[in-house]
Amino acid sequence: MAAIDAGSNAIRLVIARATSPQHIQILDSERDAVRLGHNAFTRRLIDSDTIGNAVRVFRDFRNRIDHYHVSAYRAVATAAAREARNYRKLIDRIQRKTGIELEVISSDEEARLVCSAVHFTLGDHLHPRVIFDLGGGSLEVNFFHRGILEHRVGLPLGTIRLMETYALEGAIGESSVVTLRHHIRSILRSALPRPPKLSRAIAVACGGNAEALVRFASGPMTGRIPTLNLRLLHDQMWKLLSLDVPRRMSVFRVRRDRAEVMGIAAIVITTLAKWLDLRTMLVPGVGVREGILLDLVAEQYSAQLASEEDKGRAAELLSGARWFARKLDYDSQHAEQVARLALSLFDQLRPIHKMGPELRLVLEVGALLHDVGHFVHRKAHHRHGEYLVRNSEIPGLRGWRRDMVAALIRYHNCKAEPQIEHASYAAIDGSQRRHARLLTSLLRIAEKLGSEHVQHIEGVDVQIAGRKAVFVVRAAEGTRLDVAGLERKVDLFENEFHLKTEFRRAQRKEKVA
Repeated sequence: MAAIDAGSNAIRLVIARATSPQHIQILDSERDAVRLGHNAFTRRLIDSDTIGNAVRVFRDFRNRIDHYHVSAYRAVATAAAREARNYRKLIDRIQRKTGIELEVISSDEEARLVCSAVHFTLGDHLHPRVIFDLGGGSLEVNFFHRGILEHRVGLPLGTIRLMETYALEGAIGESSVVTLRHHIRSILRSALPRPPKLSRAIAVACGGNAEALVRFASGPMTGRIPTLNLRLLHDQMWKLLSLDVPRRMSVFRVRRDRAEVMGIAAIVITTLAKWLDLRTMLVPGVGVREGILLDLVAEQYSAQLASEEDKGRAAELLSGARWFARKLDYDSQHAEQVARLALSLFDQLRPIHKMGPELRLVLEVGALLHDVGHFVHRKAHHRHGEYLVRNSEIPGLRGWRRDMVAALIRYHNCKAEPQIEHASYAAIDGSQRRHARLLTSLLRIAEKLGSEHVQHIEGVDVQIAGRKAVFVVRAAEGTRLDVAGLERKVDLFENEFHLKTEFRRAQRKEKVA
């Protein structure tokens, strides 16, 4: 997958491979200092030289995308393209010269991508009250309450906009700082007349400027995430502002384009911090590109039902399956665990099997009902279960879905292999038989993982390495992992997915990571 962020100060590319929803490996990353924001905020135009440089960069990005055989990408442009009157010229030339479709996104979409990346990076343990994204054209401020977006505001306080509006080049004198702070406060006063006091709240700063400033005004690490000490930044800011651009490049080891605007960024951040009574900010180092990658991963691995009507039908079918299973005195904890594991395998392997939400639902029903044949007798319960499903009235389960669920139950424990002589398998058409075999192979692995009928398997991550599928099983301490038993269940999986299998117990440090 590839993500391109055509920002106001630079154009960035990241190429990654996702071997599962939890494992995203960065393969290549590039940043080119093409400043689309030059003249875009003062004259509302992107000049011809800038467009030519942008096309050159996108041509290089196209070569990298082809080199890595990228199958899914998204390229977005932000504030500079939103405000330039001739943005269509930029988009058309890039499309014509490189084949890459550049999409101009709204400020709300830009903020959503950034916040998505932040929440993913921070995990479940840190809940930010406010997330800032300071770019070349705008400052996006997002307020959250218990993880839910409460209020979002976009302010025209980007570093390039301010630099070109006030002609701030090189060292910045005290009078210019006073003027700039007055301008920033007036906009804050208009947008946030009653600012919340967030001295004890978790605040997050995103953008290349925040990442540059945290190097010389750093606070204690929060886990592995750097923090920006705002009091130290305020004290050190005058040293930064007194330097010209070459000296900033030398002292802070940054590129010219960053050295030109980092002083302005320091003024914006310290003024905003005082307005909201902030003491420190987390700087996770993520932004639009990472948000795009997460969207692409979700799209590749998700097979969720979209419409409300489909969701209602699915809820009815699952409710009917559980009602039927309760009548037959099933082990609900075991069935639910097998269903959870089977769906996890389905979602992680979706880029390979490419089955949709209807078949995902069939797998879930089959997992919930796979042991109902125990009601008749434990011996040959796979055959008894098939008969019960095919000859009973289960609300919402009929037609090909009923036959496929019955087939999954018949084959879930390796006592029988898919054969045309079996009634349920013969009842589904040729194209669906392949799906039945794929789903059965997943159900067999999930059932074996939960075969002890205790909830000790926390989950399984599938990592694809060449022509091998590595199943990393996360289990509670003291749980015995029956690798030999699992390996006896994978013949159908290896034949249908054309992958060799390996089972591995997750180390505790892997789970923490």
